[in-house]
Amino acid sequence: MAETLVPDAGDLARRLAAASPPDLRAAVRRRGAVTAVADGVAHVVGLDRVGSEDLVAFDSGALGMAYELETGRTAVVLLDADVPVRAGDGVRPVGRGPSVAAGPGLLGRVVDPLGRPLDGGPRPLTAESLPLFRDAPTLSQRAPVTRPLLTGVMVIDAAIPIGRGQRQLILGDRNVGKTSLALDIIAAQRRGDVSCVYVLVGQPMSRLLGVIESLRDAGALANTVIVGADAAQAPGLQYLAPYAGASIAESLAARGWDTLIVYDDLTKHADAYRQLALLLGRAPGREAFPGDIFHIHAQLLERATARSAASGGGSVTAFPLIETTDGDISAYIPTNLISITDGQLYFDTVRFERNQRPAIDIGRSVSRVGGAAQSAPMRTAARTLRIAMSRFETLEALTQVGLDVDPATRAAVERGVLLRELLRQPRFTPRPVARQILALTAATAGWFDGLGAGSVSDAAWSALAGLAPDLSDVVEALDAGTEPPAGWPDRLHDLLVRHLGGTP
Repeated sequence: MAETLVPDAGDLARRLAAASPPDLRAAVRRRGAVTAVADGVAHVVGLDRVGSEDLVAFDSGALGMAYELETGRTAVVLLDADVPVRAGDGVRPVGRGPSVAAGPGLLGRVVDPLGRPLDGGPRPLTAESLPLFRDAPTLSQRAPVTRPLLTGVMVIDAAIPIGRGQRQLILGDRNVGKTSLALDIIAAQRRGDVSCVYVLVGQPMSRLLGVIESLRDAGALANTVIVGADAAQAPGLQYLAPYAGASIAESLAARGWDTLIVYDDLTKHADAYRQLALLLGRAPGREAFPGDIFHIHAQLLERATARSAASGGGSVTAFPLIETTDGDISAYIPTNLISITDGQLYFDTVRFERNQRPAIDIGRSVSRVGGAAQSAPMRTAARTLRIAMSRFETLEALTQVGLDVDPATRAAVERGVLLRELLRQPRFTPRPVARQILALTAATAGWFDGLGAGSVSDAAWSALAGLAPDLSDVVEALDAGTEPPAGWPDRLHDLLVRHLGGTP
């Protein structure tokens, strides 16, 4: 018969005395309860130890952000539209504010504002996580904007130059090419000199998929982080998207990298914030927007800057997009952002309908950095471009109404037509800065005047590509932003005569 072992009573008592007492704090931790849910906002009672903009978790697994703190009640912005939250559900604080994974490991990925993957891949494994709401760099941490950000778009690089660390607004009516231009600018950085972040807010999922496909086809997706909060997501998640993109861009700039971020678009972001504010019972102001809408956009865009060498260098260049109605730039949100940013690229519907792509109105567009972000050769080649195009459009209007004009005026109109054709640019065809300078030098000198308006673009760019090997020293200097060897315009003229069959 097997022997039964009975534990010694004294030994059992000694073991129990030596064991640490159980921690029951987790079992009795205070929790809140949902009293009501409506349109992306949950009202909660019992959350006494939660701060503004802290994350909370519901029993269903949904996340929320405490946003309106009142005595005995907390209004929580819901962040998961596809996870139901009902009255009576329990709520507990997470103990931190919203954050996102950051760093170079995110390049090539598509994530939501909380860092959750949207591209079917695994959750990004990065050692760095940054809060979404961060202070902008102080004045002592900033540096002047002097280095050019080459977009590959000739009308911008020549007439509306943009510097690294600048905030350049892109505005215009719906479907006039704003997103296409932003994607073209990102595609021009595919060599890796500038890393990119693309933030999509409140757009259809089809737009997000189109952006991913366009960047992949252009070979620029591996150098870009896409942060998406499409129209089907909760308004709270759409509100957080630009801040997540800004934190990711700042993490790259902190390594001394130059970074570009596109906010597509802040009109939808303002709409999401207005919806949340009205649901939270805040007093509406102009156009029903809350009174602090200017503050939140200023706070966001102030995070884009060029950093001083003492702060690690690097830069964040911001391109916020804004949609206007019937070309009205005096509406509330456009005027706010025009006053916040360092310039604007204005898209004109009439130009778009005339197939002038990109449909940028040079006369109404401006860069407050200006020539400080241009190389000396480009500044020399483009110094009269804005004036020439403005004068040409005025004279063209006179000729279209049937007025007789003198030969000099007609010659100026013909020269303007040639310049306009040179500025016309297909999508995803970034033009090197050296060829832009060569084209502007030849066009303003009249060396393309013998070419017809319908053939000048193809003939000019083909000729410049063909003569590039004979001007390799000039091209190298222009691409580097330095002065080319003396006498290079004469060499350019002689080579153009040879390539164009004596036309110049």
